[in-house]
Amino acid sequence: MRTRMPRVLACGATLALAASLAACGNGSGGGSSNDGKIHVLVYGDASNKVEKQIVETFNKTSKVKAVLDTIPGADYQQKLQTIINTPQAPDIFFNWGGGSIQPFVKAGLLMPLDDFVKKDPNLDDKFLPSVYNSAVVDGKPYGIPMRGTQPVLLFSNKNVLDKAGVKQPQTWDQLLDAVKKLKSAGVTPIALGGGDQWPTLMWFEYVYDRVAGPELFQKALSGDKDAWASADSKKALGMLKELVDTGAFGKNYDSVKYTNGASPALVAQGKAGFELMGSWYYAQQQQDAKDFAVKGLGYSTFPTIPGGKGDPTDVVGNTNNFYSVLKKTKHPEAVAEFLKLMYSDEFVKAQMAIGNLPTTTNTQKFLDTSASPEYSRFQYDLVAKAKSFQLSWDQAFPPAAMTPIHQAVQQFFNGQLDADGFIKAMQALPTE
Repeated sequence: MRTRMPRVLACGATLALAASLAACGNGSGGGSSNDGKIHVLVYGDASNKVEKQIVETFNKTSKVKAVLDTIPGADYQQKLQTIINTPQAPDIFFNWGGGSIQPFVKAGLLMPLDDFVKKDPNLDDKFLPSVYNSAVVDGKPYGIPMRGTQPVLLFSNKNVLDKAGVKQPQTWDQLLDAVKKLKSAGVTPIALGGGDQWPTLMWFEYVYDRVAGPELFQKALSGDKDAWASADSKKALGMLKELVDTGAFGKNYDSVKYTNGASPALVAQGKAGFELMGSWYYAQQQQDAKDFAVKGLGYSTFPTIPGGKGDPTDVVGNTNNFYSVLKKTKHPEAVAEFLKLMYSDEFVKAQMAIGNLPTTTNTQKFLDTSASPEYSRFQYDLVAKAKSFQLSWDQAFPPAAMTPIHQAVQQFFNGQLDADGFIKAMQALPTE
């Protein structure tokens, strides 16, 4: 799972990578090594609005200019791995910290940022420690937080729920009851972009946490394969199967995608009641269905599961996104100056204007300036109170595990894998 507001503001996915990087930049892109500029590579989505603004601010005073390059969200991870060790590699690139950068660190491709921090301690001190540490590998920082924290929330269409006599579910049983009422009202209870696979994963992450607590996944991540075959794991899978079998997601969810705007449109247009998605969902709806975002979008925490070991305050998602730096950049001084903008007041206010919640120490004083102060305060309090903030499974594991995880969750939901098959698929995941 990752920041995935698709509505690609850049190039089509069918273009060749070199061409896409050259054409997508705000200038003449095509590689950081040759043109005397620093190239900043980001995931193509609705947050690019802020990233363009920050690049423009940087370029007003810097002799070395920055170019913003974007890769369409659905292709980002794969194409990043394709170019990371080529002349087309960027100077700075967007990532999720955790397992997403460990292979690059081990390969010696990334610059440890401790020297930057020594020269400007604000590159550490201005960020919340729990977030900043998500991009620390072997005791060295390899990422500076950008964008904002991204807990996964249960979003809804308030009007659809009202008409069906449904309230935001606080418990699992209330969720199952809401599914029945929404089906009777003739709408899809829960929108799901199953065609992208990663939205389906969010359901596993929360149900596993609520049933087993965060410890089960941490054991699995550390290489304890027995964790996946535990009684708690089997209970979580049984509850997920029950939800699917009730028709909660309809019948065509595997042909629906989030990355082309289809699943959020179902909610905005009143064709579905709920959608489980990262907090970037607000910015997506603000971009695609502004009136709905303002008047009709509801949100809540994930329901509790009575008798479960997970704390009701636990959240899953992405602690933040990060900018990491390629060791071979020819402009480290300019890169360091660019990264300083990530804790600037301008950056914080611009992110909050589109519904994102930066994890800087100055964020709280700007909550009232956000696109929705109520939404920003909800997120801020949620993250501040969380006993556990579990990084998305597909980002906590190394990149080689991403496709097998996505395939396993999709196949379990559509019935191609039973519980034993899912357990075996997860036990086979690489952990290094």
